[in-house]
Amino acid sequence: MSGSTRPLKYLLGWLIAGTRGGTTRAKIIKIIKETPQNANQLANLLEMDYRTIRHHLKVLQKNKIITSAGDRYGTTYFLSPGMEENYALFEEIVDKIWKKQKKEENK
Repeated sequence: MSGSTRPLKYLLGWLIAGTRGGTTRAKIIKIIKETPQNANQLANLLEMDYRTIRHHLKVLQKNKIITSAGDRYGTTYFLSPGMEENYALFEEIVDKIWKKQKKEENK
């Protein structure tokens, strides 16, 4: 792992495993990797409140995990170039977290 991916690994770990909305953020990242979406589309896909989705999008954007194009309701969200480059790292973190959660649920 290069020096430049190390901070991203910790950042993703914190954003996904270390905070309450991590699972939602992971789902958002997976969805916009496949198809860029706007907040309303994400809210519908995830069956969540629009304001909640906007909050998670702001957190992801502030941490340079996603980027956006357009304005207001038409704003579409994409993975940032750095996130695209390191998507395998994200998948690795998510797999570990979800395996751990499943283990704890089966106890």
